[in-house]
Amino acid sequence: MNIIVHGCTGRMGTILTELIQTPESGHTLAAGIAPSAGQYTALETYKGKADCVIDFSSHTATAALTAWCVWHEIPLVIATTGQTEEEKSLIHAAGKQIPLFFAANMSIGVAVLSSLARQAAAMFPEADIEIIERHHNQKQDIPSGTALLLASSLRQARPEAELVIGRHENGKRVKNEIGIHSLRYGNEVGTHEIIISDGSETITLKHEAENRSLFARGALAAAAFLQGKEPGLYTMTDLVAAG
Repeated sequence: MNIIVHGCTGRMGTILTELIQTPESGHTLAAGIAPSAGQYTALETYKGKADCVIDFSSHTATAALTAWCVWHEIPLVIATTGQTEEEKSLIHAAGKQIPLFFAANMSIGVAVLSSLARQAAAMFPEADIEIIERHHNQKQDIPSGTALLLASSLRQARPEAELVIGRHENGKRVKNEIGIHSLRYGNEVGTHEIIISDGSETITLKHEAENRSLFARGALAAAAFLQGKEPGLYTMTDLVAAG
């Protein structure tokens, strides 16, 4: 594949760019896009061809990014989090015109965790559920997009559940809460833990990202998955199901 990396100078964009440029990747870098120090300062400045755009910049780029990819009919992988409702609407609209992959986490392991958590929540309908997520001290969105993804999966088994972000003050835990707690420290890559307890037994499900290259590899897998696909909004669940 000939790939455009949008946000090529960021933490993840740099890793993805380096991965694409390794001889064994089998891919080529069409362009690296970044406001400063990038090969191109904006998508509009690139006039060549590409098989896919992978975005590791910021959710604030959503409007320009989706518009450009729709105009040029190029598949898009969005690997950022923190989108507003308006930005999510733009993503859904673009998915009706191009193949678009949108996932809060590019890890296949997290997709497996999400599935297991949903099954466990269904099997223990009276259990308390808590999510603990840990990330590096520069991460901006709280809670993480992955924590919200996991909560959404859990709510498929608990549609009446209320999300409680960062428990505080006094008061007992009430029925049907799903608590989410965010920790920010050091260079933590990303750990997500789900605790499901009914008072008699406790299930703990945990995913730890050992290094950030796994997200870059997941994004490349998503880009390959989109090749030849019809317009639509695809997720990690679709990628895992495709095997």
